[in-house]
Amino acid sequence: MKSMTKKRTKAFFIDLAISTAVTIGVEQILRKKIKNEAVHALITPTVVMWGLEYVQLRTCGQTVGYKQAGIKLEGKDGQAPTSNQIFKRMAYRDYVSTFKYFGNRKGFEGEDGSVLPQDTYAKTVVKEV
Repeated sequence: MKSMTKKRTKAFFIDLAISTAVTIGVEQILRKKIKNEAVHALITPTVVMWGLEYVQLRTCGQTVGYKQAGIKLEGKDGQAPTSNQIFKRMAYRDYVSTFKYFGNRKGFEGEDGSVLPQDTYAKTVVKEV
């Protein structure tokens, strides 16, 4: 695993831990109003994680995990990522990227780990700060 990929993995797990903590709090509130368990198991965690990630990336180009790992998300042109790029990246990462990994493990990391398949799709790049 390349150095940048290790940083990205570390950042993802930090963000996942934060998202999980927030999800637990949100579920406590929603359980009184929504009785369907599928909502709590599938929809709430995804909405919370994507919401937290979107807000953080849109405002400063970094999530808490990215800050801890010393990396930043940018567009290919060096500008801050657009809303469309952020949503494309999250959706591709969560739904398509896993299949890409199992299809081509060696080519998954791309150049130096700064461009994964979701970055290619969304035209973004992760750089060290």
